[in-house]
Amino acid sequence: MNDTPGWASPGSDPSDGREPGASAPADRPVPAGPAEQPADQPGPDPQGPGSQWSREQPPPGQWSTPTGAPAPGQAPPPPPPGPGWGGRPPGGGYGGYGSPSGPGGYGGPGGYGPPSGYGAWGGGWGGPPPAAKPGVIPLRPLGVGEILDGAVSTMRTYWRTVLGISLTVAVVTEVAVILLQGLVLNDTETTDALNDPSASLTEISRAAGEVALSSGAVLLITLVGTIIATALLTTVTSRAVLGKSVTIGEAWRDARPQVLKLFGLIILTGLIAVGILLVGALPGIVVAIAGGPGGAIAALLVLGILAGVIVTVWLMVRFSLASPALMLEKQSITKSLGRSTKLVRGSWWRVFGIQFLASIIANIVSSLAVVPFTLLAAYASGHGLTGFLENTSADYGWTFLIITGIGSVIGSMLTFPINAGVTVLLYIDQRIRREALDLELARAAGVENYGAGTPGAVPGS
Repeated sequence: MNDTPGWASPGSDPSDGREPGASAPADRPVPAGPAEQPADQPGPDPQGPGSQWSREQPPPGQWSTPTGAPAPGQAPPPPPPGPGWGGRPPGGGYGGYGSPSGPGGYGGPGGYGPPSGYGAWGGGWGGPPPAAKPGVIPLRPLGVGEILDGAVSTMRTYWRTVLGISLTVAVVTEVAVILLQGLVLNDTETTDALNDPSASLTEISRAAGEVALSSGAVLLITLVGTIIATALLTTVTSRAVLGKSVTIGEAWRDARPQVLKLFGLIILTGLIAVGILLVGALPGIVVAIAGGPGGAIAALLVLGILAGVIVTVWLMVRFSLASPALMLEKQSITKSLGRSTKLVRGSWWRVFGIQFLASIIANIVSSLAVVPFTLLAAYASGHGLTGFLENTSADYGWTFLIITGIGSVIGSMLTFPINAGVTVLLYIDQRIRREALDLELARAAGVENYGAGTPGAVPGS
């Protein structure tokens, strides 16, 4: 066990067969014998055949809880347990764990008390003790707000490293995009051909191909920056959970061996999504090639693409935790996809809801930075707001590209940590719920005596 971000290898994949809400193995000894039988259930007939009970039984009153003075020769009853679950009364029982009503119960002498560590919980039934929190999250199953707060706390506590990584990646990515758009893709002939109703099919096809190529180049550059930022911020967030800081150089040295695998993972999931959409649209394409009616073609395309989108979303959520599994467990691409599937199984809607909420928050934060700079760039480039909305040409000049690039850098600098942090913390939360990862995290963080009284899940989480 060490304090590296991978913590512990999943080994035999404890997620197999363990669903959320499944009961723990029943390894606690079960009290047996007539003395521990509930009072409201009839016991064996003392006069029945084969019974070893004596025919002369004591009066019923002597089996009730003593409330008055003790009878002659009878030992006085133990004092009532104090508040909490702490003390061990005479006779070896734990006071207060079950019913403290008298001998033979779970709280009386000879009863079964809680395991060690369930000491006083703060006066009666006040709830479990607070979980250990060596870093940005408590070591227990997390609520939605705690996952979002953990991502923000990571950015706030380790802002030098987090914002340094995000700013560096965002600046390099945006400079490459600006140079590509300003020097290579700023072709007015392409946009003129698309806006000309009299353009030939050949011209429109060539222009559409150039637009698709330019958009793909920009998307590729952005994807490279996003992958590098995600890899580095995954390492930072995993250390922040342990309360340990990490420099940019240390984060890069730890993440570098897995970066190429992360590229392969992102490309593979993208190809899977595109393939599903193409399969959904295939019936409509076949009917169109066969010269079928236009209404049937449109209906098949719409229904097929809609079905493809639903399947794609379902599958992408199941694969959404593959990135932290690959980075932190040092897994291969296919094993990371399998790990994500097992961790998400049974919690699809919860994972989907948290990531959807995080994406909404990230987009709002990004818009607050990008939109003002875009409007400022429109005015500074001489187009004005009306000209900016009406002009579909890509020729806005270097002024527009630079100002909008500054807004994009600020937006990316804020959204990178939110997206990466929520994904990593959601992965950790699922492993805590399924595999008791909190024990490994506490050991890696140096928390002493952790696990003696592990509290349960957060209500409403």
